[in-house]
Amino acid sequence: MDAMDQSPSTPPPGWLEPAPPASPAPEPASDPFGRDQRPWWRRAGAGVLAALAFVLAKLKTLLLLLPKLKVLTTSGSMLVSIAAYSLIWGWRFAIGFVVLLFVHEMGHVIQLRREGVQASAPVFIPFLGAAVWAKSLGGNALAEARVGLAGPVLGTIGAALCIPIAIVTGSDMWRALAFTGFFLNLFNLLPVVPLDGGRAFAAMAPWMWFAGFFGIIVLVFVWPNPIIVLIALLAGYELYRRWQQLRSGDEATREYYKVSRGQRLLVGAVYFGLVALLVMGMDGTHVARTFADT
Repeated sequence: MDAMDQSPSTPPPGWLEPAPPASPAPEPASDPFGRDQRPWWRRAGAGVLAALAFVLAKLKTLLLLLPKLKVLTTSGSMLVSIAAYSLIWGWRFAIGFVVLLFVHEMGHVIQLRREGVQASAPVFIPFLGAAVWAKSLGGNALAEARVGLAGPVLGTIGAALCIPIAIVTGSDMWRALAFTGFFLNLFNLLPVVPLDGGRAFAAMAPWMWFAGFFGIIVLVFVWPNPIIVLIALLAGYELYRRWQQLRSGDEATREYYKVSRGQRLLVGAVYFGLVALLVMGMDGTHVARTFADT
């Protein structure tokens, strides 16, 4: 027999056939569209961490720029408001109108700082006016009344200054600006929070908030517009919140609204004196005006 035919057909005893080599783990199939195949929670976590790292990296720069950003917020919002009002009244009247708003709001800012409260610079909101942010309105209702009345006091002075300019120049635009300033300050003296008149009545007679709220509701139906509706919603919320505080009998609340008779009379004299001056100012500066005028 040929030697090549002598290989046994079965392996000898004890023979172990070698195991086949382990095949490498299959690589994950690549997405033909290039999409990330990681679980969604890992992708989301990576995104959050990346965003957080970006914010932290920029935080130092933002803190350094914060004082400048406050100035830019005021001046930028003024420019936006001027541009918005220019579409209705023309740019000259729009500038004067925004300046009158600025004077009114600075009355609040000055008085807040006199009360020892840090206040922001005015921020202008087109077709809604302007606002000042502060952590509080003072330590009690009397301080709140002073802060509330300071805006119309300075605003009335600003509007009155338009009258001599109107006389010297003979321009009806300045008379119209004076009238508009008087009207805005008078409207703000409605006895309802968050308007300035509501803050004055916090020291005089908080129950008058109900009369003011009723007046705002009447305006919603007689002269409906988004601004009046917004004021009515804010007034309703503030009336409910404050009246609940007063009914609770909390000692801190009682202390807040504790105002002497003499102080109430003084606040009332300033309030009703302002109302009388503003009504007379509107009567003396009324000008028939159309939107076509510039």
